Amino acid sequence: MNISQLSYSKHCILVHNNREYFINYRPIKNCIEILLSNSKILQHFIFKYKNKKHQGEKSYAEQNSGNWWKYTEASIPSSACILSLILYSDATTTDTLGKSSLHPIYISLGNISTWRRNKEDAKQLLGYFPILFAKNKKEKTSPEFKKLVCETFHKSLKFLLDPLFENENGIDYKINNRIIWFFPKISTIIGDWPEACTYSLTYKSASSNFPCHFCLVQKNDLIDTMKDQIILRNHENMMEHFSNNTGHSVSLEPVENYFWNIPNLNIYAATVPDRMHHLDLGLYHYQIEFTKGILGRLSIDKMNERIEAIPRYSGLKIFSKGLQSIARLTASEHRDLMKVMVFVVDGLLSNDLSEVYVKWNEMYILSRLEIFKESDLKKFQKTINDWADLFVILFRKKSDSKMKFPKFHSWIFHIVDTIREYGAINGYTTETYESLHKSYVKTPYHLSNKKGIEEQIMKTIWRKAIIKRRVTEELHKTPTALIYTSKLFEFKLLEAFIFFEQQKKNPDLTENMIKGFTKFLECLDSFFDMLDIISAEDCRIKIFAIAMDDAELFEYQSDN
Repeated sequence: MNISQLSYSKHCILVHNNREYFINYRPIKNCIEILLSNSKILQHFIFKYKNKKHQGEKSYAEQNSGNWWKYTEASIPSSACILSLILYSDATTTDTLGKSSLHPIYISLGNISTWRRNKEDAKQLLGYFPILFAKNKKEKTSPEFKKLVCETFHKSLKFLLDPLFENENGIDYKINNRIIWFFPKISTIIGDWPEACTYSLTYKSASSNFPCHFCLVQKNDLIDTMKDQIILRNHENMMEHFSNNTGHSVSLEPVENYFWNIPNLNIYAATVPDRMHHLDLGLYHYQIEFTKGILGRLSIDKMNERIEAIPRYSGLKIFSKGLQSIARLTASEHRDLMKVMVFVVDGLLSNDLSEVYVKWNEMYILSRLEIFKESDLKKFQKTINDWADLFVILFRKKSDSKMKFPKFHSWIFHIVDTIREYGAINGYTTETYESLHKSYVKTPYHLSNKKGIEEQIMKTIWRKAIIKRRVTEELHKTPTALIYTSKLFEFKLLEAFIFFEQQKKNPDLTENMIKGFTKFLECLDSFFDMLDIISAEDCRIKIFAIAMDDAELFEYQSDN
């Protein structure tokens, strides 16, 4: 891999209210080449569809065992391979106050085994979407501004992704010194519910007439767990509504969807349900809130006492103050509650209350299977329905929306079909992607001066990527005799940028030393530009003070 593959650029995507909006990005082909140059990833690389059998049954595990891969592979020449593209994006705050946000998009490959794809180096930052600002509250709530936001998002996607689809005859990539003929195909898009609606250009509001981006279920039928006639959204029926200006009748935004022109893709199915947002942070959160709603004050106190009394145990979070601040719980903390809530609510009301938590756990455990046989899918669907029926019976009266939850409907009616299309759920959850925000948003943001943030962050990420490589060729240097007087600093190369930012605020530094730290990063960038780098995990930087006579000092300062 050469350094040029780590390069980044920016492109003006829009001018609005006399303000230019840029998309800061890395070329998608470069991102893919970086993934394909990682020897550890290539050890577990998938090339062809596998008709997986487990215990004599058709089974679904990795993405290449699903129907999408099967039918997509059949549409290309037999000597070629599918290059399965997985996209993940999510707007996130840059600081604890939430005053500033960034909207990163990442790319990974479905050809990488799930367990390997969950590692950070199996994903690449593709860029940052521009976030539009309205001039006032009136413009922000206007249909025109909403339309402009949608158009800008899809225009940005087109700019980022089009280079892969310019050639209808596929693209060649070198893998293990062999040229492989690939056809790039978008398989899945991972994100929370609002993000999925942004990709599919359906209304985000749960109170819209047709709030599901998978199908045309009416909002009043979201609670119906037995509905057997569902019209799925697809490119054909949505394009027809768009062309006839009847998109509002099916909760479709009046914007042309970029993905309508991408082959072997149904954007309304590819925006897969995300277990973390659907279950951990979604339906389970509701279940606990509704449980508190149907219990009396004394029973809630008893529930909190039981939670507080749970002894410490390795790997289990202790809720020392009960469930007073459930709104702030993370997905991991919700999963910890799943381990104990069956016992916490036992005997507080009716047997049904304990049973709904038992049924939830049965459903949740099945959702985490690595391999689904057809019989497992039938069992999984039954456990979903059993839990859902009891959930409605117990909590319907406590729901202000009368259980009109799009995620509730989506999980019941679309998750099993998604498994058949794209493999086990573990292959398309946001759990391992959310951690990328720390590396690609929050940490580099704190190292910036808060101006031109995206460009500074891209620069920081570029430096970090280069530091993680090592020099492949021995550098021949002419030794220079120096008189060292003292060692001033020592730090890891990987931590150089954090160290510099800290030292800039050091009141004990002289003016020349501050100047030196400022120039050091520029010199380091220039140095990296000359090298082909692979890894520098164990490298350290030592800065020494040296003694110079007047002639040496003059030569140094005059750059002669």
